[in-house]
Amino acid sequence: MGDKPIWEQIGSSFVQHYYQLFDADRTQLGAIYIDASCLTWEGQQFQGKAAIVEKLSSLPFQKIQHSITAQDHQPTPDSCILSMVVGQLKADEDPIMGFHQIFLLKNINDAWVCTNDVFRLALHNFG
Repeated sequence: MGDKPIWEQIGSSFVQHYYQLFDADRTQLGAIYIDASCLTWEGQQFQGKAAIVEKLSSLPFQKIQHSITAQDHQPTPDSCILSMVVGQLKADEDPIMGFHQIFLLKNINDAWVCTNDVFRLALHNFG
């Protein structure tokens, strides 16, 4: 990992931490958001740490497991990190589904937080 650029190391570490928290106890995800954070979940908009945690906590499954297929990280001109994740998830007894998630990470007071988060299941409805 030491040969990767710092933004890739930070982005990879964040992604690993996020999905560990999400899979174990998503009520703990508030620690990675701030009051100005925005979440778009399947097209629904949520703003602020409390609204985001409420949404994620109220998702209608008891257990979930994420498997990351690929992740890409880029530095932004304003010293943030843009991370895109592609993977699969298994919720309760539902079939395995693909998903895409994008995070914008910002360093505030020596901690990396998520200011923007966009999530979509990889479902294709051509009907």
